[in-house]
Order: sequence, then structure tokens, then C-alpha cells
Amino acid sequence: RPAVAPVPGQQPPAAAPRAPRGAACHNGMSFDRFLADLKQQALAEGVSQRALAEAAPYLVYDQSIVNRDRGQRVFGQVFTEFSRNRASDGAAKNAQARIRNHAAAFARAEKEYGVPPPVIAAFWGLESSFGAELGKLHTLPSLVSLAYDCRRSEMFQKETIAALKIVDRGDLKPSEMIGSWAGELGQAQFLPTHYFNYAVDYDGDGHRDMLRSAPDVIGSTANYIANGLKWRRGEPWLQEVRAPQNFPWDQADLTIKLSRAKFAQLGVTYPDGRPLPNDDMPASLLLPMGRAGPAFLAYANFAAYTEWNNSLIYSTTAAYLASRIAGAPPMRPPSAPVAQLPLNELKELQQLLVRVGFNVGKVDGVMGQLSRTAVKAMQVKYGLPADSWPTAELLARMRGPGVQAQPAGLVMPAAR
Repeated sequence: RPAVAPVPGQQPPAAAPRAPRGAACHNGMSFDRFLADLKQQALAEGVSQRALAEAAPYLVYDQSIVNRDRGQRVFGQVFTEFSRNRASDGAAKNAQARIRNHAAAFARAEKEYGVPPPVIAAFWGLESSFGAELGKLHTLPSLVSLAYDCRRSEMFQKETIAALKIVDRGDLKPSEMIGSWAGELGQAQFLPTHYFNYAVDYDGDGHRDMLRSAPDVIGSTANYIANGLKWRRGEPWLQEVRAPQNFPWDQADLTIKLSRAKFAQLGVTYPDGRPLPNDDMPASLLLPMGRAGPAFLAYANFAAYTEWNNSLIYSTTAAYLASRIAGAPPMRPPSAPVAQLPLNELKELQQLLVRVGFNVGKVDGVMGQLSRTAVKAMQVKYGLPADSWPTAELLARMRGPGVQAQPAGLVMPAAR
């Protein structure tokens, strides 16, 4: 097989000069003791001694990985900015060229898994620029360091063992496992559990190689979308629409599904004014930037995007890019710039929402589903357009005196 291109740090990483202080979630256990237990767990799950020996030089603690995990910066771009950069005409044309260049693999994947080529190509392009941006860090030290850290220990213990299973199966050697700092692997940036469970050998060389084999990337991505994310064959995923100013904005929510016939009755049309189909296909009205920004009908298959990445900006961009690759026109730009609160005011708004009894998840300035649900509930309370978009007016109302805690049961349960 072709070798992975040499990168800085290609040699096995050196062990930490001194053992990190025992992590509290492991009862103060040293890293060496923790690693010994993790190896025993891997053996119990079927990993061979040979694979463990091969991986041993890479099973070392790296504090810099833990520091990066704790210091993740949230990106403050709004959807139109992010999608302008990542779902441009050029990005769509580049993806269309990839589909032509690998037509046989894409056609096979669509036939076997029911996932359209534009959907596969959009993720492939967004995750690694079709293999140009794979990351340059050894995967195993990242995984085992995050497994020892307390923030997501259980998750990364499973990911470490999955990576060892990939080695044991013969797909990749430990030295070939090069990727991003958080342990994702290959041109579709799969976590090792997804790689082990869904990677397929599409080029017939006996290995599931998502770092170098385009057919393997295409087939594996289709398998994961179809079977891991439950893609519904033959159904749409996202379409741009236009909603009238008198639309009942509290009905615009991913948790609310109406038929296209009902949306048509409420005045929703395609962007050029054509009517929606008068049928009972369910969809949600998605407003990634509130009522003044773009509007989309999100169908059942949109859930695959939010499951792949629960960032609403990323998932909407990935679905929009797939629609562009499939031939949809560019979305209509907002008639005026959509105001976005600065990060410090978004955090303040979240803190105020928590103070009156809402669960917004982490107070980080990121408007996840819990935060958007809480914003909508307060917009309803104050008689504001309930489009889930945080505004200066809502913040001013919540800063005012006499803001009361909400009665139990007001918040709709929703995953962040």
C-alpha cells in the first residue's frame, strides 16, 4: 500500500517526562496503572497481544492534547458567513468533479446504501478537503490522553480500544494513524468506533483504508450515513424556502414537524415564489439565523446531519452544500445584515436564562438546541417573534427588573 506522507513527528512520540498527577476520576490512579487496566480491558474485548505490543510506543500521555481539549474555542461565525466559505460555488464544483472522477464508487455506494453522491461528497469535502487536511498528530497518544483525563474519560476509553481493534484487524498500523488532535481518523474524520464499525474495503485490497483510498472513503461514509445515522433512501434532506412575515414563528423549530401542505397554507413557498407540493411529507422550518435570515425545510434526513455534528451551523452548512452539489441554486442573501449579539452578550443571555430556570447546557455563548428552546420560550413570554434567534431586545427585556423564574414544565425537552 502507498505510505502515508511523512509529517512532523512521524516517529513514535516520547513518553511524558514525568507521570501526570493521578486523575481524580480514576481515584488518583497513575497513568501507568490506568494504562495497564485499559490494556486488560482491550484484551478482554478481543484485542490481541500482538496489536498491543505494536501500539505500545504510541500509548503515552500528552498533556498538550488535554490542554487543547479544555481550551477549545467556539467559532463565532453566523451561518451565512460559515456557509459562504465552506459551501461556495467553488466548493460545489470541486465536489462535482470528485463525483465524476470516482463515478463507479459513488454509483456503487448509492445503489448499496441509498445515500446520494452529493451527500457523501459534502461531508468528504467539509471534513478534510478531500484528503488534503488530515491532521498531523499521532492518533493513539491523543486518544489515551483524553481517556485518562476526566472530561470525557469513558468515551475515549472506548475510542482507544476501537483504535486498537483497527490495528488488530490489519487496516492501519499505529504509525499510520495520523489525524486531528481529538483522535478522528481518515478523510471523513471518523472516530475510531465509527471507523471500526462502518469502514468498508471498497477497492478490494483487503484493508479498510480511509486515509489513502478514495473508494474506501466513499463506501465507508455511505455505510455510516445509511446504517449509523439511519438515512432514508430516496427522501430529501434540506430545501430552501421563503416564509411570509406573518408566519407563526413559534412553529419554526426542528422539534415541530408539519406537512408541506400545512406549510403551504401558512404561506411558505420556494424562494422564487413557486408553491410547495400539496402533500403530507413532514418537515420542520429551520431558521439558522432567525426570521430575517435564510429559511429551509428540514426533512427527516436532516437528523443525519445533526447526528454527524450537533453544531447547527455545521450541520446546516453540510446539508446546504450537499443540495448545491446536487444542483440547487445559491440561497437568497438576507435583504439586510442579520444582527448577531457578541459572544459576551450571548453568554450573559444564557446566564439570565439559567437564572430564571432554564437548562441551556454549558454557558459558552453557543446557541445549541437547549439555548434556542429557552430563547423561544422567553420570546413567547414577552410577545416577541418566537424564532429562537437571540436579539438585543430580548436581552434588554431579560436584564429588566422583575424577571421571574419560569414555572416548571415550560421548557420543552430538547437535546443540545
